Amino acid sequence: MGDVKQIVSVLRFATVFSRHAELFEWAVGEMSQSWGPLAVEGEPFPFDYTSYYEGTMGKGIVKRFYAFEVLVDPSELADWKKESNAWEVACADRFPECRPLNIDPGYITEAKLVLATTKDRDHRIYLRDGIFAEVTLFFHRGSWQTRPWTYPDYADSANIPFFERCRGYLRKRLREE
Repeated sequence: MGDVKQIVSVLRFATVFSRHAELFEWAVGEMSQSWGPLAVEGEPFPFDYTSYYEGTMGKGIVKRFYAFEVLVDPSELADWKKESNAWEVACADRFPECRPLNIDPGYITEAKLVLATTKDRDHRIYLRDGIFAEVTLFFHRGSWQTRPWTYPDYADSANIPFFERCRGYLRKRLREE
C-alpha cells in the first residue's frame, strides 16, 4: 500500500479569448478579485487555429494566457471552471454574440499543465458537477511536450515561453515556501 502524501500547491492560470478588447480587462478584473493578483501575463495573439468558435464568438478572436500569484489546491479545479462559466454568462447579454467571452482555467505543476472542461472525451477524467480535467502538456527532459489531443495553441512554440515562465515562477515559489 502506498503512503498518502500531502498535495503540493499548484499555479492557477486561465486562458481568456474574445474579439472584444474590453472583455480582457473585465475578465482580468473578475479573476483577480476572486483569485488574486496576476503573476505572469502572456502576450495577446490571434486565435486562428480553428474556426470552431466563430459561430458563437464571431471572427477576429484574440487569446491571452494569465497566471495568478496565489498557489492553490488543485482539487478546486471544478470550482474555478464553474466560476469562469458564470463570468462568461454575466457579460453575454451586452454583446451581439451568444458567447462573447471564453475563459478556460487550469493549473500548472512542475510536471504537467491541466485544463478544466465541460466536454467529456476518452482522455479526460471526470471531477464533479459536469467538469472534467485533461493533462494538455507535460514537462519531460527539460521542455514542455504535447499529447495527441493537445490544442494547437497550447502546442504552438510561440506560446510555450509563457508556460516556461509559469513553471519557473512556480518552482521559485515552492522553494521559498
